[in-house]
Amino acid sequence: MTMKQFLLFPLIGLLLLFTACDSTDLSISYEKYELENGLDVVLHVDKSDPITAVAIQYHVGSNREKPGKTGFAHLFEHMLFQESENVPQDQYFAKIQNAGGTLNGGTWTDGTIYYEVVPRNALEMVLWMESDRMGYFVNTITPAAFANQQNVVTNEKRQRVDNNAYGHRNYVIGKALYPEGHPYNWQVIGVVEDINNATVGDVKEFYEEYYGPNNATLVVAGDIDPEEVKPLIERYFAEIEPHGDPEPMEPMPAELDETKKLYHEDNFARAPMLTMVWPTVEEGHDDAYALEYLAHMLSVGKKAPLYKVLVKEKNYTSSVSAYNYAKELAGEFYVNITANQGVSLDDVEEGVFEALEKFEEEGVSDRDVERVKAKLETRFYNGIASLIDKAFNLAMSNTFNNDPGYIETDLAKLTAVSKEDVMRVYEKYIQDKHYVATSFVPKGEMDKIAEGSEKADIVEEDPSDAARVEVPEDGDYEIKKTPSKIDRSKEPEKGPMPEVKVPEVWQSDLANGIKIYGVEHDELPLVNYELILRGGHLGDRFEKPGVAYLTASLMNEGTKDRTPEELEEAIDFLGASIHIRSGRETILVKVNTLARNFEKTLELVEEMLLEPRWDEEQFELAKTRTVNSIKRSRADANTVASITFNKLLYGDDHIFSIPNVGTVESVESITIDDLKAYYEKYFSPSVASFEIVGAVRPLRVQRALQSLAGNWEAKEVALPEYELPEPRDEAGVYFVDMPGAKQSALRVGYLCMDRCHEDFYPATVMNYKLGGAFASNINMMLREEKGYTYGARSGFSGTKTPGPFYASTSVVTDATLESFEIIRDLMKEYRDGISEAELEFTKNAILKSNTRKYETMDNILNMLWMIDYYGKPTDYPERQEAIVRNMTLDTHRELAKKYVLPGKMIYLAVGDAESQLHQLEDLGYGKPVLLEVDE
Repeated sequence: MTMKQFLLFPLIGLLLLFTACDSTDLSISYEKYELENGLDVVLHVDKSDPITAVAIQYHVGSNREKPGKTGFAHLFEHMLFQESENVPQDQYFAKIQNAGGTLNGGTWTDGTIYYEVVPRNALEMVLWMESDRMGYFVNTITPAAFANQQNVVTNEKRQRVDNNAYGHRNYVIGKALYPEGHPYNWQVIGVVEDINNATVGDVKEFYEEYYGPNNATLVVAGDIDPEEVKPLIERYFAEIEPHGDPEPMEPMPAELDETKKLYHEDNFARAPMLTMVWPTVEEGHDDAYALEYLAHMLSVGKKAPLYKVLVKEKNYTSSVSAYNYAKELAGEFYVNITANQGVSLDDVEEGVFEALEKFEEEGVSDRDVERVKAKLETRFYNGIASLIDKAFNLAMSNTFNNDPGYIETDLAKLTAVSKEDVMRVYEKYIQDKHYVATSFVPKGEMDKIAEGSEKADIVEEDPSDAARVEVPEDGDYEIKKTPSKIDRSKEPEKGPMPEVKVPEVWQSDLANGIKIYGVEHDELPLVNYELILRGGHLGDRFEKPGVAYLTASLMNEGTKDRTPEELEEAIDFLGASIHIRSGRETILVKVNTLARNFEKTLELVEEMLLEPRWDEEQFELAKTRTVNSIKRSRADANTVASITFNKLLYGDDHIFSIPNVGTVESVESITIDDLKAYYEKYFSPSVASFEIVGAVRPLRVQRALQSLAGNWEAKEVALPEYELPEPRDEAGVYFVDMPGAKQSALRVGYLCMDRCHEDFYPATVMNYKLGGAFASNINMMLREEKGYTYGARSGFSGTKTPGPFYASTSVVTDATLESFEIIRDLMKEYRDGISEAELEFTKNAILKSNTRKYETMDNILNMLWMIDYYGKPTDYPERQEAIVRNMTLDTHRELAKKYVLPGKMIYLAVGDAESQLHQLEDLGYGKPVLLEVDE
């Protein structure tokens, strides 16, 4: 992966995660020391859960690559999951999952990180494994393993970049903003030609230069005793010789002597997108903090000038975005606008400058600055909600600032930002300054590009002739062992499994019928709660799907006595988030707040629920946003696959055959009276429940809810019931054409059972080795052996309504038929049973992972959801453990034969029909049916 979600803006996140509060210590405790070989070690003790997190960050990202050899840092990250001298092929994931843990890694422009979270008894095993790939890896790079990962990475690029609308945008910006040779001139994922031309020798050279202990930070956090952990770190890491001596890189901010405008006709785009980028400063620079405030004030909220001009006044777009991306060597300030249908990017660009003029005229007030700061404390706590979050923060702070406690400096710089600073950085970096602008427009809409734009130099792959590295036979490849002072061939013994304590649930009822489910969780001064209303999309009428979605959306836009702006401001100044949204079967009010503001947020929730504003202007804007979202989603192959799959599963007579957002036609026909009618019919405490987790006592919750109990009267609610289609008796093949697609999105499955069915959880356990984990049969074959995909999985997804048993993946275009065949054949084989070792792996992976199951408030809310919504008993976790422990090979085989039915499944592909459609008849399930997806 190039930038995991947790790494997408890790350093920017620091700017908004940390602030000071007189009464609260916003810090992460740690101890730091250094081994003789230069490895920095940071320890953090946290006894909240019986787990340990290990993170190793190497100070190397794509910024250390050279032109012509791009993508190496990311490719190398993939290689380190393959094997090392003492950890066999494909055992990194298998061993960690067998211990009940999770692991992954990420590469970005400036760094690479690897991590594991395991039960505390598996810590020594993790240190053994991490040290093995740090010091005993390079001899295991075989030509076959390397070629396989080259193919995996190029497929990742197809999935994340080539097959996505606007996927090439960052490539174009990097080339225009930074000169040739600048470390940010290329993208982390690299160029396919560079990746495919890389050699084993290139990778070994990269390892020797950048993967020494002297260029790394090791963080061990969690349920540890430092005096016990230090000898283990010494044992496994101290003898690794330092190697490589990369020179520190100094800031290299971009400089533009002219404005550059480029355009691209995007095969997947459904709407024009304008992106404007101004060069700014590196992460940690004083101005970077003020630039974050500036981005927020320009774009966030209904008072922001970009919103006022582009959304409200001119109706050029349904949303605006601005952010400052500060990296190690340079920074970039983005304004990003996706235009409404028919709107020219010339007009959008003019609108951006009109908004900037408005900002100059109105200036920045102290209240504006305080409004941004009000959310910082909540964001800090949310940013360290999990153990791995804390480990990441410590690792990054040490890597980039040589100080795990750099948070203190961050605090000082953040709290020092003033309104004068915000205006100063605006004038210094944005006002009347040169910028890069990209116009990405749908095919055939050249009239929408910004004036003065030149064609961007983008080379697109022919889907029928995708570049692939031939994987050679390894033969009898002998791994040369590196001498060690200890016996590294023996995996360390794991101690006894720590006891898992299931959180204690308290329950209560309100006078109007609302049931309350809660768990006290005092680790952080936060409260997360949800009010759930049964209904959602189930309450929509066939002729107007999307009413529930728009009802929930509009209820966020003001109340009877508060304008949309006033409500937004009230929530912001509490440092809270309150969102109402609709799903398939529920409407959910979700709140995240500081514990001290619990009652105040609940007052706002009550106001939003009982006194919606039904703002006509916001209603029209919500419809525009929804229509735009529907149209643009049809450019994404996986979204199209999901929509089509549901249509095939549920047939024409079930509301779930239609997306919960509705269709373009239905949304355009919806009136505000439709929303009011839905609200009157389905909003009632008789179908509501309340789930809460956090630093709040039951009595306090019950008292705070008395107002809602007294003011919200119950009424009878009857939801529509739908007939399900008859079960399939044979397989069928279906295809949706996306001309020029670089990958095919595949779905295989059939309508199976609901989550309340007695077999649902046993069948989920049964599926684990087939497609429920990274080390599953489907993923290992399609990704690790064939190199056709970035990932593949299978599972059961029922709710109260029956859902499918399914397999899903996205594969390189010319492997569409073979991938279907592989999935089908693996399912057939799975029906014959698995081995005792595979069953033991399944049991270990599921049972031992329960140590991580209740770590965060969101984890605990999920447990409450199971008890509340699905009617599970409070001891259901123990009952599920018993199901896993008692599963036999016979039971497993019976479940597989009952529910894994490849001969009765839907086989759906979304991809390039010209090159793939005719081949699928060879699957043996009849002639493929070509389908279209309505907007």
